[in-house]
Amino acid sequence: MNLPNAITILRVALVPLVAWLLFQPSPTLRVLSFVVFLAAALSDLVDGSLARSRGEITNLGKLIDPIADKLLLTVTLISFFILTRGDPGLGGIPLFGGIATWVLVVFIGREAIVTALRGAAAHRGVVVAAGPSGKRKALAQNVFLGAMILWIAYRTAAALNGWTGTLNGFWRGFHGWFTTISLLVALALTVYSLAVYLAVFRRVLSADPGADGFDQPRGG
Repeated sequence: MNLPNAITILRVALVPLVAWLLFQPSPTLRVLSFVVFLAAALSDLVDGSLARSRGEITNLGKLIDPIADKLLLTVTLISFFILTRGDPGLGGIPLFGGIATWVLVVFIGREAIVTALRGAAAHRGVVVAAGPSGKRKALAQNVFLGAMILWIAYRTAAALNGWTGTLNGFWRGFHGWFTTISLLVALALTVYSLAVYLAVFRRVLSADPGADGFDQPRGG
């Protein structure tokens, strides 16, 4: 156990707290869910950087870091799906409304496929690190997740307080479209990064462990 791994384990512990706060019908607690989510997302930058700078990359870190990332994504997405299906008033983002089943399939399916292929590569003694496309994908997903948490908090507050008027209409349009655009970007980068990883894994599984993209850093 070292500091980077302790931070990663803390991120895992924060995941259920993000979901629990999100399910509370209080705008304040839903904003708090965003704060906890932001802390968890930023910790992903901190633990990997610390592990590399301190020379503390460990097998435990390589195992739990991608698990923590995928848990945060999956649990938060499923929470959105349940909340917007159960109360359509919490959805309402342009083009999408709530979070559809196919959105879950794209995000979670990509993670499942890459995880399975990483396992196959590991059996050949090759660790496939997160590349630039995977890191951009993760950033875009976190921007969308954070925007959607705040959207749900805003919709909760608007319904409880009966907000109307020009300012409310402006914020609803701005925030709604920001959330939609961030979702579209995250979906596009998720599909693109999957295509990139499939090409990498094709090289790995057909044989050249010395090719670019095969190394030891933490990341998902």
